[in-house]
Parts: sequence; C-alpha cells; structure tokens
Amino acid sequence: MQLRHSSEFDSRAPLERVAAVLNAISEPQLKEWVRKIAVPRHFLLESKQNRATAAWLREQFALQGYVVLDQGEHSNILAKPRDLAGEAILIGAHYDTVPGSPGADDNGSAVAAMLGCAAACSRQRVPVVFVAFNREEEHLTGSRDFVGHYLLAAEFRVRCAHILEMVGFASAKPGSQKLPTALPIQLPDRGDFLGLLANDSSAQFMDSALVEARTYLPSFPVIGLKVQPGVERVFPVLARSDHVPFWETQRPAVMWTDTAEFRNPHYHQSSDTPDTLDYGFLLNVTQLLTAVVVAQADAITTR
Repeated sequence: MQLRHSSEFDSRAPLERVAAVLNAISEPQLKEWVRKIAVPRHFLLESKQNRATAAWLREQFALQGYVVLDQGEHSNILAKPRDLAGEAILIGAHYDTVPGSPGADDNGSAVAAMLGCAAACSRQRVPVVFVAFNREEEHLTGSRDFVGHYLLAAEFRVRCAHILEMVGFASAKPGSQKLPTALPIQLPDRGDFLGLLANDSSAQFMDSALVEARTYLPSFPVIGLKVQPGVERVFPVLARSDHVPFWETQRPAVMWTDTAEFRNPHYHQSSDTPDTLDYGFLLNVTQLLTAVVVAQADAITTR
C-alpha cells in the first residue's frame, strides 16, 4: 500500500475555463440538494421514498439537459449527454440508505456532489456519464447489475469510474480521524481531508486527481491510497462501495470518501442529518470532482 498526498505533487497551469466553472458551483445549492434527499430511502423497507428519490433524480438530470434512463430491475438512474460514443468518464454514487437513516452523508452528500458536477459539465460538452446506483446497502446489487449487464453492450466505454461514497463530513478536531481497521498505514488524526482509493489500473487517475487538487484547491488536503490487486479480499474495509464491481471486471475505478465511520459518528444512524455536514468541505469535493472530470475528459478528446 502506498499513501500519496496532494501536497507532494506539483501543480500545473490552471485553465481559465475550468476555474470559471468551479466558481459557478454553489454551496447553498449543494445544501439544498442534501436537504431534499435526506429521508430514509431503503429499497425494500422504505420503497415509497426510494421510488420518490429516483423520480427526483431523473428530474434533476433532465433539467440539466441529459438523456435519462432507468437501468436494470434495481432502478439505477443513468444520465448521459446526447450522441455519446467512444470513451467516457463515469461518475457514480448510490442513493439508497440503510433502514431508518436519512443518509445525509451516506450518501446524500455524494449525490449532491454528483449533481453539482453534472450541472457544471452540462455547460462544457464533456464525455461523462452519471449513474445513481440503488441498493448499494444490499451487497452492491445495483452497481453489480450495471457493470455486469449494462456495460457489456453500452455505446460507450468507461475510461475511468469515480465512485463517491460519503463526502460531506469533516472535522479539524484532534482525534477526529480513526484508522480504518487493520490497515498498515498512517493517517492524520484530524478528519479534514478527502480520501481517494485506487488499485493498479486506476492509480494514474488517482494521481491526476491529486494534481488537480494541487492546482485548483491547494489548501484542500487530499490523500490517495494505492493498493495492490486483490488486497481488498484481505482487508474487506476496502471493498464496501460501488467501485468493487469495476475492480472485479478490471475496469479502472477510484473511490472518493470522507472515510465513513472512521470519522463520522452518525454513520448508519438516524442522526445522519443535513445539519451534521460541512458544506464547505462538500463544495471543495464537488469542485475537485469537476476539475478532474474536465481534465480527464480532455485527455479522451485529444487522443
């Protein structure tokens, strides 16, 4: 395993068009989206609200100008630009919750970041696909269906997937960050950084994200962890989100996280409410995600 800090990377010359897009992303809008989605929405036990959330997501993506599709029997929501073909960057976040939890951080924060990135990218004609996965809390059922069925015949190929898993909780208090169980690494004891997780096939995309962080958000701490193939079977804590089906099929995927219960005391609780989140942190995550998508999409269009 290897830790990489954004502060260790050299920045590159920022692009004016990217900076302008990042400045247009709104913290109040992110907060509004989180507040809208933050109700218990388990696929089976809170099915009415789960369906209502799916309908709301379809509406949001359609308002941004995307072609919106229901994918599979588990109600994944797919949004893509018109006339998309060839390679694309994929952004994914699950929208379901565990029973009884409003899931503001898990995973409303990630859905809000995805919507913010989608709004920004809709103005740029970027080859990017957005997927709101359902049933992540039930053995990654939605993303397994998407990767195992839809992608086999899709009109686009995934250059890299960026999977968002809880990206809205932060604390600068000493001792607020715990080490994920048994991992042979060292982390800061303050939970004010964004964590990225990549394997061999996705390490280059993680490094690209760290460069973009250094370039556009130099004061925002981002730490990436690169792991060897198969290590998630030894350390199951690395295999708890929708990046796993991509890894299992040798598709590059980077997981973005605030480290869940190793920082957020409201994980999987009824107290995971919008007022517990740090919206400045969520804004930084959304801005970084957008910069990464634009940079990696530019690499596709210039190949």
